[in-house]
Amino acid sequence: MEIYKAYKFRLYPTDDQKRLINKTLGCKRFVYNHYLNYLKDNNSINRFDLHKDLPKLKEENEFLKEVDSTVLRSAVDDLSKAFNDYYAKIKGYPKFKNRFSKQSYRTSCIKSTYKEKEYSTIEVDLLSRFIKLPKLGKVKIRGFRNKDKIEGKILNATITRESTGKYYISVIVVEDLLVEKVITPTSIVGIDLGIKDLVITSDGIKYSNEKVLMKFEKRIKRLQKELSRREKGSKNYLKTKEKIARVYAKIKNYRKHYLNDIANEIVNEHDIIVTESLLVKDMFKDKKKAFNKSLSDAAVSTLRSLIEWKSKLKGKFYYKIDTYYPSSQICSNCGYKNSKLKDLSIREYDCPECGFYNDRDINASLNILFEGLKLHYNLESLV
Repeated sequence: MEIYKAYKFRLYPTDDQKRLINKTLGCKRFVYNHYLNYLKDNNSINRFDLHKDLPKLKEENEFLKEVDSTVLRSAVDDLSKAFNDYYAKIKGYPKFKNRFSKQSYRTSCIKSTYKEKEYSTIEVDLLSRFIKLPKLGKVKIRGFRNKDKIEGKILNATITRESTGKYYISVIVVEDLLVEKVITPTSIVGIDLGIKDLVITSDGIKYSNEKVLMKFEKRIKRLQKELSRREKGSKNYLKTKEKIARVYAKIKNYRKHYLNDIANEIVNEHDIIVTESLLVKDMFKDKKKAFNKSLSDAAVSTLRSLIEWKSKLKGKFYYKIDTYYPSSQICSNCGYKNSKLKDLSIREYDCPECGFYNDRDINASLNILFEGLKLHYNLESLV
């Protein structure tokens, strides 16, 4: 079975390489904006027509010849995807790119053979800590110190310039996933996702919500006030803006590592993992601002995706129960459904039917576990 994997590295380009990266970013924006403006009056033209028009555009604008040609083609593909998402009502109408939006470009890996020797436009050498890229040549990288080489076929690489001034590269690789198809499960866990406690397992373990954003909220407010007093576009304005970007980068990295630690621990210790199938977008609707901020900070969707992905890699079983299953209202001991428990302020209660004491969240995780068992054995019976 083939899977797509991304290897992300920190890039350390030289000054000349930085200039070329910045020039490439500018050329990508130029091509994207040029064809976006062109398509306003020519909706019937598809991306293949735009690819054919690229050589003409490069003749009219000589500076486009200085950068990697596959980047310009990927800009056209990105614009095509943006329009497809718009027509499918997934996103709004495509917007023009500017220097202050996300700064990244994608280059494709092209392989060729000359005199019985294979060549590739993208090569990663983890021993010498360098990556070879089109036009840029060899660039120093850091990351994945525990690996000697990248297995699989490299498809493309995306170079990103963060608002903090740091450069990163994400290399997409197709790998063969060697996982045993049949595994004998020995342990199962049901997981209730929340805001007060991020994860509550049927084993009675609770992982706290670190509320990372709230920890840095005062610092962000202070820096934003400082930014508002600066003259827009001045050196001090840009310095303060970079300080804010660094704080947000710290929040993102802190949250990323915490969620990965939780997902690794759960997947390593259990063979069958069952979670809720929450509609997070719907949860944001008609809620108070404080709730939405806490929900966003918890990143429950990201955690669920991590658990699902890591389960797949390790050959574990992962199930999502129905979104509207009332896991909190059903007593895990006798099965009695208590509709009064829709009130979220009730955190502990005795079942009115059997008198069993229930912790709301642990009770929910146990019910999720039972539903997961039903799903697992129903699926197994069909094999």
